[in-house]
Amino acid sequence: MSVSQSFRSFAMPLGMVVGALLCRQIVWVDAALEGMLTPVFIFTMLFFTFCRVDARKIRFSWMHLWLLLFQVVGSLGLYFALVSLNVVVAQGAMICVLAPVAMAAVVIGSMLGAKVESMVAYSLLCNVVIALYAPFLLHAFGNGECTMMQILQRVAPLLIAPFVAGQFCRFALPKAGAWVANHSQISFYIWLLSLIVIVGRTTCFILDHEEADRTVEIMLAVVALVICLLQFALGRWIGRKYGDTVAGGQSLGQKNTVLAVWLSQAFLDPVSSVAPTAYIVWQNIVNSYQLWHKSEQR
Repeated sequence: MSVSQSFRSFAMPLGMVVGALLCRQIVWVDAALEGMLTPVFIFTMLFFTFCRVDARKIRFSWMHLWLLLFQVVGSLGLYFALVSLNVVVAQGAMICVLAPVAMAAVVIGSMLGAKVESMVAYSLLCNVVIALYAPFLLHAFGNGECTMMQILQRVAPLLIAPFVAGQFCRFALPKAGAWVANHSQISFYIWLLSLIVIVGRTTCFILDHEEADRTVEIMLAVVALVICLLQFALGRWIGRKYGDTVAGGQSLGQKNTVLAVWLSQAFLDPVSSVAPTAYIVWQNIVNSYQLWHKSEQR
């Protein structure tokens, strides 16, 4: 195992610890830069990854439809299954299933050997469908009005812009595109910086809400863990049926938790955002294990 592979195996847990310990400093810097740290990091890492993607090979498949069906039906079913236990827990569980695939899933998936074009296809499909579907759920079970445009304004620029830039670079500047594609491993380290910022912000949120019921917060964290493991496992099972186990697992298991936290805080009971906040930790522990396991196989 190379030094780089070894570092990747424990980099995400280390990044989460750094983000938690330096949360106040991170929030201060992010505020000074008007919240642009995470968008810049996400755009850059996706640009490096999308320079490897041949748009002509992007195809939608039945795997994508099954994954999407689980998100659409599962989020609603889980809410009704848990609402009698606790409304806030039900909201947190719903958003953990409803949240679209993380933009960084393409980066981690490519490192794990997934078919990148398949994950790009699902990222585009999933984010559009969830933007159409989520407002209905959030209006029915939440505390405020949510529109499709509000969600698309959050996800579209950070998904479409780097894709267009990457494809332009591939065809208009082939030498530059080839260099970027050959150094796409840089995207992992950019994602690591993004993770530190995300964990720093969410840690501050938890620390600043001392009035919240700790029992409910623990329930939200446990529910998020169960859902995280279930989605990775189910996604891999569906993916295996269509010849791409890794793409299935990452597409369903790795969530856009930044969007999920925002949706929870803006349109549900804000305490429910503890679930997607905890999901950040769980999904990155799973990803760290997968990267370690992948490196051990080499």
